[in-house]
Amino acid sequence: MNVRTLGVTADEHAPPREVVVGLDVGTTGVKAVAFGVGSAWQRLALREYALDEPVPGWQVQDVAAILHASAEALTCCVAQVGGAPVVAVSVSTAMHGLVALDAACDPITPLVTWADARAGREASELRHSGDALALHRDTGAPVHPMTPLVKLAWFARNDPGTCARARWWVGLKECVLYWLTGELVTELSSASGSGLLDMATRTWSPDATRVAGVAPGALARIVPTTTVLHLASGVAAQVGLEAGTPVVAGAGDGPLANLGTGAIAPGIAALSLGTSGAVRSVVRAPRVDAAGRLFCYALTDDSWVLGGAVSNGGIVVRWAADALGPEPPRSDDEILALAASAPPGCEGLVMLPYLLAERAPLWDPDVPGAYLGLRRHHGRAHLVRAAIEGVCLQLGSIVELLADTEPVRSVRATGGALRSPLWRDVLAASIGRPLRVVEDAGGSALGAATLALLALGRAPDLARARALLVGSGRDDDLPAPVAVDPALVEAAEATRSRLPSLLSAYGEVATLLGRNRHGGASPGEDRAPRQPDQRRSP
Repeated sequence: MNVRTLGVTADEHAPPREVVVGLDVGTTGVKAVAFGVGSAWQRLALREYALDEPVPGWQVQDVAAILHASAEALTCCVAQVGGAPVVAVSVSTAMHGLVALDAACDPITPLVTWADARAGREASELRHSGDALALHRDTGAPVHPMTPLVKLAWFARNDPGTCARARWWVGLKECVLYWLTGELVTELSSASGSGLLDMATRTWSPDATRVAGVAPGALARIVPTTTVLHLASGVAAQVGLEAGTPVVAGAGDGPLANLGTGAIAPGIAALSLGTSGAVRSVVRAPRVDAAGRLFCYALTDDSWVLGGAVSNGGIVVRWAADALGPEPPRSDDEILALAASAPPGCEGLVMLPYLLAERAPLWDPDVPGAYLGLRRHHGRAHLVRAAIEGVCLQLGSIVELLADTEPVRSVRATGGALRSPLWRDVLAASIGRPLRVVEDAGGSALGAATLALLALGRAPDLARARALLVGSGRDDDLPAPVAVDPALVEAAEATRSRLPSLLSAYGEVATLLGRNRHGGASPGEDRAPRQPDQRRSP
């Protein structure tokens, strides 16, 4: 069990009078964080796990292993509260997962995670048919292999046996809530990330479920994110809590990350940069951009998160350390120091950092990564730095897309990658707005705990609920913006000005590479090659 403690009050041995626990079940681990109500006291327990790749392009996890890790983390967290009453457990989960359950609610598939690329053919067909944009406008979720809608279409085509056995099709949130409470429900936020929700009616979309090949009755009941359920007696005994402890349904980890950083006021965007990355702003009513490049997911019924995510974030540095470093592979710190030795702009070298099927702003999983402009004088340092600059330009493009729909005056950033000065400096130069790197402070777990206080009636709104746990979150309480180096800005602007023409010219090459990959098909597709005129340029 990997356990560590976050920041605490001056007297770390004095527990608060009340505690709320945020349980954040993510892609690579689960965090259980206890927050003192009315104080800055915190305790954290962390349990990590990994993705499995049984077939190239498939990214799955064992549901039982995730729940076991969640129980361990929650047990360890509760043991640290010193007898203070736990007023609620509130749940954050990774979005876009899909699991088939039988009639007894036992999993008959692993969790097919957001990173799973098997449904590339189904996503491509929906884009080329013209249905994708209409589905996106109705549901708020772009058509992409990550979404349960597209995953379900893959199962309908490729695995009729599982479809025949499945009584329920659910996500990670339903699995966690069922384990905690015995109730099979989902909440509005996780439902909005499925591609199956009608944003206008807040119910399962008949059009989307038809495309997915699933009956609405096979999907869990949708409840508000502030719904209060109750902890089942068996789990209560296991983790050291009282039976009936309030369990707040919570939301998806992305929307809750905005709440955790306090980026919920107009004009403030939240940016996260870990293995992957995302930029999001809170809006008061659901909507998407006209081009269909931004997602829209719920936080509460009247607070929605507009934004875009990239699949390739800090993972590019780990890839670079493994693929470009000498044997044995360098550490991330060493490879970042190497990258910092290359000049800004990498002397004309550009990387399209699509190591995993990319999401925003292209939403085209078939486009493979590439180095463009490679010359003999480019060395290992140039290659690594170009990867970092490519990721930051992707995130900067999402900021610009958001700004076209909703003003973005400043950005609050969190994530492990931003411990690196190079990542911070290149990102600040790429987004064109003041960038404040804020302490994670529990991240999505803090957002979940904040939502719990609202659900319990302890605060009249989200901002004041958060203030009960960590303070106001005003800009004057935060670190100063990252100082922007004019040379980095100039380099970022020069590369950005070239990207549209580079991507356009690269489109035909990407088509050929996509058709020839894995014997003529993307992971999870059959071997029938696409016709050249069926593929659009990125």
